[in-house]
Amino acid sequence: MGHRLSKIYTRTGDDGSTGLGDGSRVDKDSLRVEAFGTVDELNSALGVLAAYPLPEGIAGELLDIQHDLFDIGGELCIPGHSVLGDRQVERLERCLDGLNGDLEPLKEFILPGGVPAAAACHLARTVCRRAERCVVGLAREETVNAAGLRYLNRLSDLLFVMARSLNRAAGQADVLWKRDRDA
Repeated sequence: MGHRLSKIYTRTGDDGSTGLGDGSRVDKDSLRVEAFGTVDELNSALGVLAAYPLPEGIAGELLDIQHDLFDIGGELCIPGHSVLGDRQVERLERCLDGLNGDLEPLKEFILPGGVPAAAACHLARTVCRRAERCVVGLAREETVNAAGLRYLNRLSDLLFVMARSLNRAAGQADVLWKRDRDA
């Protein structure tokens, strides 16, 4: 591994710029920084989710996902760098299929909520969708690894199913959206 951080502040970003992994500097509000910053936010949201008591399979999968997200952040921080591939996307699909296979088919939209872990999972899902939008915006301007985009798309689906699975494991029904409710 390269250099270890022994000094946390450098003052180099005081002018509103930040260093990328390739040594170049960009504005802190650039599309690239927004993309890897939002992926980092997603990883932190998953860290909050992982702090809840979770079924072992879900806890293990979340740890793998956090590592993958760190890799995606690295890819975005180093222009032209690729780490993630189809293997990680396929792992998400297998997990998604496994969790979804145990759930009742949805006949209505559901609201984010349920037990605290499921609610945290829904929040992480929305951050994941934002991260995906940021990476799509960056991809319009610069080259990004397409596997990272597929990964984020699949991950938001997995987080939706994971939230439903967490509610089911806790004996909590999904919170259904009611179209014709009395306000």
